[in-house]
Amino acid sequence: MTRYIKELLLVIYVLTNYDYYFERLNAIGIGFPLVLFGGMFIVLTVALFLTAYIRQTLLRHLFALAMFVSAVFFDVYSRVTADYLTYSSFVSLVYSGGFIQEAVYQYRDAIIHGLLLGLLLLFGIALKPRRRVPLPGALLVMAPIMGVMLLSAVLFVRAGEGARGLPVMYTPLAYLNLFAYESLHNTVGPREPVKLARIDQPLNHDIVLIIDESISGNYLDINAPFGVHSNLKEVHPGVDIFNYGYAASIANCSADTNVTLRYGGTRADYMRINSTLPSIWQYAKKAGLHTVYIDAQRTGGNLQNLMTDTEKKDIDQFVQFDQTSVRDRDMAAAAKLIELLNDDTPQLVVINKVGAHFPVHDKYPDAFMAYRPTLPRGQFTEVADTGKRDGFNGQPDDWVLYRNAYKNTLLWNVGEFFSRVFAQGRLDNALLIYTSDHGQDLHERGNPGLNTHCGGDPVEEEGLVPLVVIQGSNLKILDWQAQLPTNKNRSSHYNIFPTLLQLMGYDLAAIEAVYGKPLSVPTTDDFTFNYRFNARLGAKPEWKHIDLNSIVTPEQSATSVAAGQ
Repeated sequence: MTRYIKELLLVIYVLTNYDYYFERLNAIGIGFPLVLFGGMFIVLTVALFLTAYIRQTLLRHLFALAMFVSAVFFDVYSRVTADYLTYSSFVSLVYSGGFIQEAVYQYRDAIIHGLLLGLLLLFGIALKPRRRVPLPGALLVMAPIMGVMLLSAVLFVRAGEGARGLPVMYTPLAYLNLFAYESLHNTVGPREPVKLARIDQPLNHDIVLIIDESISGNYLDINAPFGVHSNLKEVHPGVDIFNYGYAASIANCSADTNVTLRYGGTRADYMRINSTLPSIWQYAKKAGLHTVYIDAQRTGGNLQNLMTDTEKKDIDQFVQFDQTSVRDRDMAAAAKLIELLNDDTPQLVVINKVGAHFPVHDKYPDAFMAYRPTLPRGQFTEVADTGKRDGFNGQPDDWVLYRNAYKNTLLWNVGEFFSRVFAQGRLDNALLIYTSDHGQDLHERGNPGLNTHCGGDPVEEEGLVPLVVIQGSNLKILDWQAQLPTNKNRSSHYNIFPTLLQLMGYDLAAIEAVYGKPLSVPTTDDFTFNYRFNARLGAKPEWKHIDLNSIVTPEQSATSVAAGQ
């Protein structure tokens, strides 16, 4: 038996993914595509076994390590997200490499499981072969290389698609090939300086963009009859609030939306604009504003949402809350915003709030547990986003608890946030735009699954966000009311960047020519969001239209005990 230990380990490893293979077979069905898939599967499997017979120990160990890391990466991603690793997702993960330490802590159980399973593959290849394969040594060495190159070629032709159901150790390696190719052939050009003309008039007010996290527009009282109390519906002395109702997000994933809000990408040209045109910080500094970025989600100086060190150089004040618990970071952001509003310095402030990203078990204090029953408490007190899914199986009863915890989180991170800003901030000389990066799939339709956003087949609520303008009553910059009836429930994130530029005094005609329409004119928006933002290698973005007639809104809850509900 020991003579066949290598082969046995590899066979066991391949068979552990049997459900993954059969799921793909069922999706393909009977026909010529099945023949192509079967041929590809056999070729890659044979290449895997040939790799195990490479005679040079060092080369065999290097291939074993590369395939081990690749397979573990794929396996951990699948366990954490309960989804398939697409090329678009792989690219997003590469861009999010700064959060690897946080991810290792949050997903350590999945990582340990993936490592233990991957040991079968590692030792299956690395152990010294007990027999010689009657093939030239060079052919054995080329087998894994050709396997990866073959899959890379298929993925290249099919715009990143075509690896689903094939041996998993090849997929991330082939994705890495494609990413390297794209990086080497990136011809979008260098970042341009500010070229738009503006009125030569100094700004003496604050401009604030508040980007909340995972706040679905249909769960707030400003848009839905039984929505959660937001403090945005009431009258506040000295403040005018213009509710643009439901808006369409840029995408249903955070990084895609945030980078586009900072660079102004349009539906038709977001890749070029995000890559080559000036950031919102550059425009603000050209307009004479001090720039402030408040990131309540990350700590330790880590950058997120595709922000780079180069972009950060245009931020005068970079704020994070390293010593503040996750639950209280939005209140810390409110306190910092109040300080900035009260300091008589004209500035652009952009805030990324903690909001209501999964897990929502512990993102609110006990005093805000207005909706019950709710998810169990105490497991995720210091997890900003994602987290493990232990104890949450996605059953209908689980989603009832989730929705209640979500509402409690909104009471705290939206309602209490604005309560403090309105009570303590000087808003007479400030203009605030409030929205969220994306909405949420809270499974009101009874659809299965664990995900709330970033889905490849999203429900409309994943792209449904609030859009509110808050302005000091005596601050007359733009006539918001003039176009509010036309633009309410008809605008999107794509109207925010041109609005910010117009607020900074840039020429309206020049803004529209590059970035589209601001909220001060009829937006005529498509009301769609992009769920294939990283459309690469010739693939096209995928757009989901939001039909407000089909939106599910929360029902009145008999267990709500919140004041003001």
